Amino acid sequence: MEWYTVGLGLLALLMVFIVIGLPIPFALAAASLPFLWDIQGWKTSVVSSELKLWGVWIDYILLAVPLFVFLGELIGKSNIGPNLYQFLHQGVRLKGSAAYGSIGASAAFGAVCGSSMVGALTIGGVALPEMLRLGYGKRLSSGVLAAGGTLSVLIPPSLILLFYGIVTDQSIGDLFIAGVIPGLILVTGFVVVVLVWGRMRPQDIPSSEDAAKMPVLIILSTLGPVILIGLVITVAIYAGIATPTEAAAVAALLTVILAFGVGGLTWDGFKQALFSTMRTMGYLGLLLSAGVLFGFVLTYYRVPQQFTELFLSFDLSPYTVLMIVIVFYIVLGMFLEPVSMTFITLPTIFPLMSAAGFDLIWFGVVYTITMEIAVLTPPVGLNLYVIQAISRDKVSIGDVIMGCLPFIGAMVLLIAILIAAPEVALWLPDQMR
Repeated sequence: MEWYTVGLGLLALLMVFIVIGLPIPFALAAASLPFLWDIQGWKTSVVSSELKLWGVWIDYILLAVPLFVFLGELIGKSNIGPNLYQFLHQGVRLKGSAAYGSIGASAAFGAVCGSSMVGALTIGGVALPEMLRLGYGKRLSSGVLAAGGTLSVLIPPSLILLFYGIVTDQSIGDLFIAGVIPGLILVTGFVVVVLVWGRMRPQDIPSSEDAAKMPVLIILSTLGPVILIGLVITVAIYAGIATPTEAAAVAALLTVILAFGVGGLTWDGFKQALFSTMRTMGYLGLLLSAGVLFGFVLTYYRVPQQFTELFLSFDLSPYTVLMIVIVFYIVLGMFLEPVSMTFITLPTIFPLMSAAGFDLIWFGVVYTITMEIAVLTPPVGLNLYVIQAISRDKVSIGDVIMGCLPFIGAMVLLIAILIAAPEVALWLPDQMR
């Protein structure tokens, strides 16, 4: 078969299976199997499928994924995450402190957890009821928390950057550290959005907030674990002491100790964190396995290489190619969640970006920001529904969407900054080499 026949056939089958309601991991596998049978025959393809699926489950690098997810769940089920928001809200005595505290808590949580949804659930579950009680506008409250959850995707450790590194065979450590400066810029951008919002709609931010100061011991038990866990991950990876997987294992063990010791974690909370991690990894594991089969079929028929050659034959400028890819991902993000997009599209897209002359570490950061936008765009914007769900019908999905728009604008501006000045993402990785 010709490569374009395979590419269009895979895409058509995938869309059909998704439309009829098949979960994405099964849709990926089902779309791949007819072409796999054409390559190897029934008996051989069954054996090779088993080997490829098993290879995913025992991949050493992928062990970091459940460890980072477990780490985030532990913080969410203990008092560390909620107390982090309370400290940043109550410890900063200025107008809008709850909104700024939400951004700060989301950024700090992102430094120890790589999951956007876990971040939105943990910080949003505490902050949203408090902000609504204090009199913050519904759109500002929900928007800042839905967008704040995306900081976990960019500020390392990041699961999307981890998956990107696996698919593109790039250094996980370089990708993590490349996200630091853009992550800090995005935090600053979110603060500016809240500041401007307060000037344009002062009724959305109360002039005074009824919040008692936290005792010193609770402050120490909140900040200490977050700083310590973040330092262990950061220093271990960037000082060359441990691989990301080893750093994740040590950090997860440390989090268990701290969550029980100073975070008030109960045995029931520990079991809930464990079961939640297992549910998440059950889905991600199937998605990874199906993605391997999908990628094998694409690679066998040289779909990525042929697609890249076809695209470059149009003699488009590199930045035109980049703009097309970014718009493609933003539109696709309205219908698919980021992890699925990574394994469905990235094997075809990253060779194109490399051939266009873009640094793949730099593109990893740009790609991750587009994934942040994806979790905020309807109809399949995960963070939108997480925040709307925890509001218990006090905030409509329309309010969440409208509240996110200024923060999406800050993300688009960050992409423009990265295009104009690639060293924003590449300076730190260059210094670490």
